[in-house]
Amino acid sequence: MLTVEQLESVCESSQMPKLPKHEIEPPELLLEETFSPYGFPVVVKTNSDCVLDQFREMWERFKKQHNTEPIRIDVQLVPSDSAECPPEPSYRIMMPQIMAVADAHNYTIVDLDRCHANLVISDAAIRHPSYAQYFLLGMPVCCIATSLATPIHAGCVTSDGRGVLLCGDSGAGKSTLSFACARQGWTFVSDDAVYLLNGGTERMVTGDCYKIRFRPAASEFFPEVRGLELTPRATGKPSIELPTHALPHIACSQNAHVDFIVFLNRRTGSLQELVSYRKDVARQFMRQTLYGSPITRASQYAAIERLLATEVFELRYTDIDWAVHRLRTLVERGR
Repeated sequence: MLTVEQLESVCESSQMPKLPKHEIEPPELLLEETFSPYGFPVVVKTNSDCVLDQFREMWERFKKQHNTEPIRIDVQLVPSDSAECPPEPSYRIMMPQIMAVADAHNYTIVDLDRCHANLVISDAAIRHPSYAQYFLLGMPVCCIATSLATPIHAGCVTSDGRGVLLCGDSGAGKSTLSFACARQGWTFVSDDAVYLLNGGTERMVTGDCYKIRFRPAASEFFPEVRGLELTPRATGKPSIELPTHALPHIACSQNAHVDFIVFLNRRTGSLQELVSYRKDVARQFMRQTLYGSPITRASQYAAIERLLATEVFELRYTDIDWAVHRLRTLVERGR
């Protein structure tokens, strides 16, 4: 903001002051496109084709499967004097709003009650797709992860229409085992995260079946991963990302009905077996990352209880082929 003295000087020289236009005169958002991340309708309005290209890369393969009120996203692309990638955002929750603020030209405000998001992103940030998609453009998924569904840190595969949820901490082997199952004829739903649908009586989950991420060590098990370059990740974690459409032998589905929950325990030297697992631990594992209003969390807690009506197991294993075979036996025999 200019001082009075600065304004006097500018006026005396007959030059109009240059004000940051995007802060006082937002650009018209004349471009609009509808997407369906995880099957839910989302309407994006923006002033830039580059922004729509980023959303297409993230979401265009998803098919609409739910007739919910569309989530609405308004995105302003603004000029920046810098060509460098912005810093990692800081996050604030002031219910019903969630904010991610990197700097004055890169921030997101999501209203969870209205399912509406306002984004400002710089042309510098848009040149770094991994950053832009992970930290800013993907933030409106918070609306799905509260009022519409319950996020669960798990992979998911199905066989003969029966779904197995593969739970565990990072590094437990969810992606590796999901892909190993898919290579042996299972249907792949997700490798690391699913959304359990809120409401109703079903144990239905939806996931991103269109890509799979591996840790570099996965090249030891899968020939198709060997020699591939690491995929740049905004979080800095080394990974190899593959689109599943490039793997013609892999069957995929956005949705699955969960019939079994399996917590993975991959420890060298341990006895390989499938045993019953404590539901109170499973419950706390699924609840620990939830956020939102008391109303939405109550709905999510109810969805988790419906999910926990099925059996919960722990799979202790060291050999991946043995683990795939044991899961197949579980699906076929129920134990």
